[in-house]
Amino acid sequence: MESVDLIYKAIYILVIFGITLLIATYSTYFERKIAAFIQDRVGPNRAGPFGLLQPLADAGKLFFKEEFIPAKANKALFILGPGIAMLVAGMSSAVIPFGEQLIVDGREIWLQAIEVNIGVLYVFGIVSLGVYGLMIGGWASNNKFSLLGAIRAASQNISYELAMGLSLIAVIMMTGSLSLREIAEQQQGFNWNIWYQPLGFILFLVCAFAETNRTPFDLPESEAELIGGYHTEYGSMKLGMYLFAEYINIFVVSAVMATLYFGAYNFPFMVELEAWLADATDSAVTANNIVSLLGVAVMFAKIFMFIFFFMWVRWTLPRFRYDQLMKLGWQILIPLAILNVVLTGGAILLKDILF
Repeated sequence: MESVDLIYKAIYILVIFGITLLIATYSTYFERKIAAFIQDRVGPNRAGPFGLLQPLADAGKLFFKEEFIPAKANKALFILGPGIAMLVAGMSSAVIPFGEQLIVDGREIWLQAIEVNIGVLYVFGIVSLGVYGLMIGGWASNNKFSLLGAIRAASQNISYELAMGLSLIAVIMMTGSLSLREIAEQQQGFNWNIWYQPLGFILFLVCAFAETNRTPFDLPESEAELIGGYHTEYGSMKLGMYLFAEYINIFVVSAVMATLYFGAYNFPFMVELEAWLADATDSAVTANNIVSLLGVAVMFAKIFMFIFFFMWVRWTLPRFRYDQLMKLGWQILIPLAILNVVLTGGAILLKDILF
């Protein structure tokens, strides 16, 4: 019995990992297409129909480019940096619930790779480790611009992780759980956390831009000031791994926002639909599986909405100055996050008194 469950779990993990890589790969294509639309251009249109093979052409170009390591660089750490960035990015989605359980041969198979009761802390901790890949790569390059980019990345992540953590505390206070599955289950139907935590969501969203080093917070790789930032000396697939890790992080943080604030796989009239399907098909198992698969589609629709938003903002807002970035993090976002925690605590206390 346990071996069969492990096989199902292994297949699910491989499927999610493959989907993550596929989405990250084609995020590059859609980012170019969205940029082209905003700037009234065509975008990729040469490699394959509608340019759909452009990501594969880019991957082939990076894979076959000459490997280059600067003479004065620390070779071991220079290679390790992009490896850490990619490894950490790939581990982040392990605890995200992409759907409810499927019932196969009488077994309940949850559409979640790993269920731990500290899922929020797991994601927060793993994402925080990603900065080590940037720091190691920037320092090992033995390039002043790379080092400045790495230092910027570290200080930026530290600054915005505080506000992000405080915005998460408000959600945890409401739900009483650190498990992403339990948080998702409590948002059944249309009872999403966004209705109760609008300020917390806005804070988390802004911090997510800083955590993923996306415009307008892409100071660690600011080409106008630092050539290319922490990956100035990188080329070939090592550069590709840094860029790929960024897109995986966007996918993961979008999935986390969808889970924490937008009900994850839940959608309006979900329970009523399952009851109707159970009557129509005369099978509770079939109804459960259909609704679960619809929930997976809804979850990915929410994720794609956030990915689009990341790309839209990149081609809409200008880059911040570094002093503005630090001021926003320490003097605005952190006080607002603390205020949100106080307001949430007050609302919970008032609810207990009145009800």
